[in-house]
Amino acid sequence: MHLDTAMKPTGPSLAARRRSLFWRIHFWAALIASPFALVATLTGLLYIFTPQIEGRLYAHLERVAPRGQALALDPLVDAARRAAPADFEVQAVVPPATPADALRVGFAKAAGEAGAHAGHGEAPIAKAALAAPRTADGKLTVFVDPYDARVLGSQRDQDRFSEWARRLHSRLLQGESLRWMIELAASWMLVMLLTGVYLWWPRPGQPGLPRAGARGRTGWRQWHAFLGVLLGVLSLAIVLTGITWSRYAGQQVRVVRDWAGQDAPRPPAHLHSMPTGGPQMNVQQAWQRAQAVAPGVPLQLVPPRGPHGVWRAASADRRHPMNRLELVLNAYDGSVLYRAGWDGQTAFGKATAVGIPFHRGELGVWNQVLLFVFGAGVLFSLVSGWVMFFKRRRAGQLGLPKLLPGAWRAAPPLAVVLGIALCALMPLLALSTALLVLVELALGRGRAQAA
Repeated sequence: MHLDTAMKPTGPSLAARRRSLFWRIHFWAALIASPFALVATLTGLLYIFTPQIEGRLYAHLERVAPRGQALALDPLVDAARRAAPADFEVQAVVPPATPADALRVGFAKAAGEAGAHAGHGEAPIAKAALAAPRTADGKLTVFVDPYDARVLGSQRDQDRFSEWARRLHSRLLQGESLRWMIELAASWMLVMLLTGVYLWWPRPGQPGLPRAGARGRTGWRQWHAFLGVLLGVLSLAIVLTGITWSRYAGQQVRVVRDWAGQDAPRPPAHLHSMPTGGPQMNVQQAWQRAQAVAPGVPLQLVPPRGPHGVWRAASADRRHPMNRLELVLNAYDGSVLYRAGWDGQTAFGKATAVGIPFHRGELGVWNQVLLFVFGAGVLFSLVSGWVMFFKRRRAGQLGLPKLLPGAWRAAPPLAVVLGIALCALMPLLALSTALLVLVELALGRGRAQAA
């Protein structure tokens, strides 16, 4: 009898300790991420309908009635130039992609910005050609009817609904001062997703699918876990693509990208045109030459700067990432000095070329519908998580999930390695984790004194 008693376990099992640990981490992740995630989800749901909203707001600028033969591009650009301030110069020209599209001409005071590379896996020209104009720079876009060269109007990109919605979603209409909050939320959302999958993972006697007729906190928990995991792939895609252009974690991602040789190809800096005695190609000629190289691809053009400048062209439609293209043409004879298409992109470049437009809902209506369903699922997960918390919490208590003795020492080695890697990749996660460790130590000391 004495021997049997000695052989019985004296504490909770390893699986129970690990589960209590992941519950605790999942709770902290939700506590940190959910307020910002709620705001990001609501503003993101607004942002994904930007094409439809802007289609109504700016139809008088962007859309025209097709009629006859469109004029050559140069008279249209000249009309736009006359409508722009005298000290502005052409930064980019976006020819009509369809017979119902207006011509767009981007202007700015400062020269030499059009070829700047914006990073995050985006084509340099595509980003710069219609970059959001800053008030100090006085950038604006002029819209021209391609059939009669009538100027339809002009607009600063910072005044567009899409720019307002983007700033609301990424930084709550503030500058860099609040951007870190969204990054912190994204970091802990990733932790929340990973720990949630662990907690949901089916075990003997506890299937992963919700049971019919479940009520109360049990029903909330089952649907919370099931929908969270069901949307897990989408969640991972949205969080990871958001992290790539965040301030601190994004910089770390770019460091890893460059170290792995996955930076997007860029045209050599020394490319230039040699004057041949004749004039440089005009806009129409450059467009026709670029179309001959990339037929059927909507393009945007950046004109040469000076006698040794080059014509640059890039795809202007994010809905078809595989049409991604960047061209550098000799300004005099149109010879191709550089070309980078989808086949020449790195794996990271291809992933971001698809992932970032997907995150923004730019791949078409199906993309918008999928993101709307995802957003609704995230809202349910956030709300249901707090419902379960208040159902479990007793009056006068913090409501923290119970942490079994030895839970921290029971952490799986793989989880420890993954946690260290995530903290190294996301500095805000590392900093907030260090603060949480101090909180846990204080709570543990308080429990020890109370005992």
